[in-house]
Amino acid sequence: MGFIVTTGATGRLGGRVAALLAAAGIEQRLVSRQADRVAPLAGATAVSAEYGDPGAVRRALEGASTVLFVSASESADRLDRHRTFVDAARDAGVTHLVYISFYGAAPDATFTLARDHWVTEQHIRASGLPFTFLRDNLYADFLPGMAGEDGVIRGPAGQGRVAAVAQDDIAEAAAAVLLDPGAHEGATYDLTGPQALTLDEVAAALTRATGRTITYHPETVEEAYESRRGYNAPGWQVAAWVSTYEAIAAGELEGVSDGIPTLTGHPATTFEELLAKGQG
Repeated sequence: MGFIVTTGATGRLGGRVAALLAAAGIEQRLVSRQADRVAPLAGATAVSAEYGDPGAVRRALEGASTVLFVSASESADRLDRHRTFVDAARDAGVTHLVYISFYGAAPDATFTLARDHWVTEQHIRASGLPFTFLRDNLYADFLPGMAGEDGVIRGPAGQGRVAAVAQDDIAEAAAAVLLDPGAHEGATYDLTGPQALTLDEVAAALTRATGRTITYHPETVEEAYESRRGYNAPGWQVAAWVSTYEAIAAGELEGVSDGIPTLTGHPATTFEELLAKGQG
């Protein structure tokens, strides 16, 4: 049996998974665009590889049994880089690919990037690689960052709800799959928090946790595009930002699943618990 490859090793999620595997005494190869930034871990070696470089990816994955495929950073060419990575994993002889996808991934998802995750899933299926898909809801850890400097969360989410999930829970779930991939071959797991909250409820929880007054202002879609104009971001990125809130309004992120307790053996972390740990 070969070693495990953990991609995105310098990122918030990949780094968490790598640390859990190291603590379990697992041999792993840590892949990042900048190997010199990877934190040293017992039993781990770091290598550099860009997802869009098929030769570098093949070399990074050669000899691996199971690979954690953390999706690439958001960019206009992310789908191309995903396809390149999957093809290189197949060519390298990888025996199981665990892909970090998104909750509700579908060709007609309201959240634009969830459509990209769907296309990536289909490419993995077509590759013939044994796989497991972990479809994460929004990261609960990122919800505090939705509030502006004035303490207001703005977006066209209406009174929709989101079952945001803690990154620590996702990391534990991913590690469980990586440690016993055969038991999860072909499976798709929805990973959510234990409750679905409106953004008013998110704001109230943040107010209680921080002592700072946080409120939610439900923008119209037109207001949302206008309020983000000053970031001078490309159109696809602004659409992704706005459509996150639209997906909440449409009820596409409100489902609560048993994926976290099934894979980790413990209840999913509540938003309040996350804030109490100081991780939000």
